Amino acid sequence: MLDVALFVSNATQLKAVLKQGLSPHHYTTLVTLISISLLLQVVIGILLMVIARLNLNEVEKQWRLNQLNNAAATLVSITVVINVFIKAFGAHKTGFLAARTSRTPL
Repeated sequence: MLDVALFVSNATQLKAVLKQGLSPHHYTTLVTLISISLLLQVVIGILLMVIARLNLNEVEKQWRLNQLNNAAATLVSITVVINVFIKAFGAHKTGFLAARTSRTPL
């Protein structure tokens, strides 16, 4: 479920960055990083479905399952690092919070 939450969060961030257009300082970087993160999350989801379908009790498949599990863990780690960079480049300043903090107090 956390993967789904991160996917929805990244999709919302991408929508907010695309709505703002070329105005953010790191527009291309943000769009690229968010797109890579979304792509990796889809690959991880597919990989996890493949892992879940294989039978761990069959000795012949254990080595392959271990390799797939290592690949999934590596991709998850890369996704986390990419999302740290997304936050560092300012995607957190887009959307609802940016609109709310930019208003002048009454």
